[in-house]
Amino acid sequence: MKIDPSKIIPTEYRVLVKLDPIEEKTRGGIIVPDDTKERQQMAQIAGTLVAVGGNAFADWNEPIPSVGDRVLIAKYAGDRPPIDQRETYAIANDKDVVAIIG
Repeated sequence: MKIDPSKIIPTEYRVLVKLDPIEEKTRGGIIVPDDTKERQQMAQIAGTLVAVGGNAFADWNEPIPSVGDRVLIAKYAGDRPPIDQRETYAIANDKDVVAIIG
């Protein structure tokens, strides 16, 4: 089952992050095998904050991330919903956002 990312609304303290794409080829032109791409996806931590739950970042001090910010999330944080093979998203807790990329 594929899910439309625009229909995902995180609840409570959760956030939806669109992770940066995994490269299909290396700089030298070597095609990356699927199992390696899957491991890279689990290690991928940079992305764009797409949506936030109603209580996300409520108990945070400055700076507070907002939708559209580039963020880093904890390495194995959250769940990866089945949205699209070309795009990877993560639903994680707000505490899993470890930095805002300036």
